Order: sequence, then structure tokens, then C-alpha cells
Amino acid sequence: MPGIPFSTAQKLEGIPESCCNEAKEASNIESSTDQKMRISKWIAMAGICSRRQAEKKILSNQVVLNGNVLRDVGQSINPKVDRVTVDGIDLMRRKPEDKASYPRKLWLAHKLKGELVTTEDPQGRRTIFDRFRQMGLKQHLMPVGRLDYNTEGLLVFTNDGEYARQLEHPKFCVERTYRALVRGNVLRSKIDELARGAIVNGVKYRPIQVSIHSTDKKDSWLQVKLREGKNREVRNALAHVRLIVKRLIRVRFGPYRLADLPSGSVLEVVPKVLEKQNSSTKKLA
Repeated sequence: MPGIPFSTAQKLEGIPESCCNEAKEASNIESSTDQKMRISKWIAMAGICSRRQAEKKILSNQVVLNGNVLRDVGQSINPKVDRVTVDGIDLMRRKPEDKASYPRKLWLAHKLKGELVTTEDPQGRRTIFDRFRQMGLKQHLMPVGRLDYNTEGLLVFTNDGEYARQLEHPKFCVERTYRALVRGNVLRSKIDELARGAIVNGVKYRPIQVSIHSTDKKDSWLQVKLREGKNREVRNALAHVRLIVKRLIRVRFGPYRLADLPSGSVLEVVPKVLEKQNSSTKKLA
């Protein structure tokens, strides 16, 4: 079986024009639609605290909605219209000194196979959040996208919900890169089929870029690049062209790389690197 290919020398690629056009259309649709959500979710997306903690703040009279103290934890709002204040901080008009109270932080984790991306599991299975608890991290963290139970590799976590949304939302076309070990040799026709996009069980997938990294008589390592993160997209797309996935590893998400991060470890992104990524991400919004 060919060894696992982990290249760290790839450069960021530009967003294709076709993808940009799709992003503009999605943006226009989104901007013209009033999307309501529970206020606790909005507070969590702002990076203030978790949804559960937001509900506690509401019950403690620490949340003000449109000038009135809120007492209903199930209240829905329109973030574009309604004004929400938490502990005296207006979420829509936060000043630099306010944001300093809740600075953006980010962690990279190397997820293991057989690990759930959830805070708790009723069946007692191992979750990636167990590691954060073992590290003593008490901040509200959210994963940027997810990986299924048997997929390994890079997961990005942040306390900033809006930043997470910018990275994972399909309209921003942020590229994800995977290494997939599949059974047998891969025909060029299968790669070309995925490059044209596919409809699998009624779900439409954008074009997926696949290249053969290495191969032997039994297996092949593929590099798979895509710009959306639908549920089990890589596995479903490869199965659609009759490729059996034996192992799947995400090695890159946007500007963040798995590189030499050991399996099962968590690394906080240092402030200088994060500041550089923050400035580049502003261009997405």
C-alpha cells in the first residue's frame, strides 16, 4: 500500500470565476431574505458564549432585545433588524475595546478515526471535545464544518461564530483538500466525471478536482479538492463513480493545513498567524 502523502508545499489557489458567480447569486438570495434564528444561537455566533450559557444570561436579565430586557430563552430574532445587547455590549455595533473582551481564538485539531465531532455522546463514545476538556479549555468552541466518524485529519475550531460561518458557508467557496485511499487503480474517466459535477441521490455536487498522487497494484492515494462541505460529500462522490474508500484524511481547510500536527493533538494558532488570517478573511465578507 502506498504511504500517506502529506505535502505542505501547496499554495493557495484562486477562486474560479464560475464559483464566484455562484457565490454572488447565493449572496443576493441571502441578502434579500429575512432569516430568523433563536437569539441564543445569534449570541453564540457572535462568539460571546455557548447557546446554553446564552440562555442562562437571558434568565439572569443580562440580555436586552430592542431596548427591553429579554426573559424568553426561545425568542427568535432577525439579526439584520433586531438589536441585541449582552452585558451592555451591542452585538451589531461592538467597539474595538468590546471585541477585546471576546477576542477571536482558533485551534487546529487532528481528528482520529472513530471519534465523534460533538460535545457529548449518549452512548459514551469518544468525542473530540473530550480532548478540549482534558486540556482545561472552558471557552465556547465550535467546529468549522465537521468530519464523519471514520474520517481523520484537520478540524478547525473557533470561538467566533461569524468567522466559522465565513469559512464553511458554500457561498464563500473556501477550498478543502483531502487524501483518499481507494481500492485498485483509478480510471481517468472517473476523475473527469467528478470534475463535471454530479448528482448523487438527488443531491447536486459542484465540480470536484481529483488527482492521483500515488498508486500500486492494490490501492491508490487520491488528492481531492472541493469548495463546499455537504454531508459525507467526498465519500458519496467517490462511491458514485464506484470507488471504494479505505481511508479518508482532510489535510487542509482554507488557509489552515494539517502538516505535521500529530494524530490526536490540538494546537492553538498563535496570535500573529491568526491576525494575518483574520485580515485575509475580511475580504470574503
